[in-house]
Amino acid sequence: MQFDGKWIVLILIFAAVFSAAQAAVGLLSSATERRKLNRRLKVADKVDGISALVLELRKQRGLTAAGERAGRLQWLSNLIVASGLPYDQNKWLTYVGVAAVIGAVAGFLLGHSVVGVLAGTLLFGAGVPYGYLKFMANRRAQALGFQLPQALEIIVRSLEAGHPVPTAVSLVGREMPDPIGSEFGMASDEIAYGATLEQAIGRMSERCQHPDVDLFAATIRLQERAGGNLTGLLKLNANTVRDRHKMRLKIKAASSEGRASAMILTAAPFLAMGFIMISNPHFYGDVINEPIVKYGLIGLGVWLGVGNMVMRNMINMRL
Repeated sequence: MQFDGKWIVLILIFAAVFSAAQAAVGLLSSATERRKLNRRLKVADKVDGISALVLELRKQRGLTAAGERAGRLQWLSNLIVASGLPYDQNKWLTYVGVAAVIGAVAGFLLGHSVVGVLAGTLLFGAGVPYGYLKFMANRRAQALGFQLPQALEIIVRSLEAGHPVPTAVSLVGREMPDPIGSEFGMASDEIAYGATLEQAIGRMSERCQHPDVDLFAATIRLQERAGGNLTGLLKLNANTVRDRHKMRLKIKAASSEGRASAMILTAAPFLAMGFIMISNPHFYGDVINEPIVKYGLIGLGVWLGVGNMVMRNMINMRL
């Protein structure tokens, strides 16, 4: 059996390119992980002293110097803190202003009316930033729920090795990546700044706004007030959080059919209408400009939104 030398060379070139691509992806991934490892550690390198570090971390989370919510709308403050994004008011207002201008221009080009301009401004200036914050908060909450059992096990092992509780908490802040690393790091800094363990974990629970972190804070609060074996309580807490995470995954898998149906039913009318408008722009003729048709389409859109809310509440099970 004879082999063509050209194919052998091509196979070797493909193998070399594939290996180089894998190496490049691995290097980029490791560099990204090192860069994203823990934002709190980067801030600690730029400031001097625990007090300055605590104040800077609170400022970046959109909190006041006392660790409380800033003077904004309550739901907006909670969303900003839960998203974990570095808060810079001037920069964020600039982004919102640019998005609103883009939305106004798009609304004018599509609608050629004041209503289109206002709708585009509200959608891009308010809807898009809110949706982005909501998306980041949900993604961060999922990461917190996944990382919390590992963090509790690190604390348990540190306590079993004879370390004090503040040292165990600070170990999580140094060794684990974001978001759990920065949260425990902030709690460790607050303990070093003078807060008790109960106060530091309670503030962490307020920042995270996650039920598993609330359970951890309740465990610490119970142990501080009633006493008991903290190591045993944290072991039980870690097992409970892991079981709750498994149950959430089971619920997500069981409700996947309903979520897929909701997405298909929501997208189908828009996809069909878009395909018709592209393939045959004059299909609807002058009927599309009739007021009754416009009001009917608006009513159908509202009814579709109500249906989506009902379906979301049917499949949105929380533990």
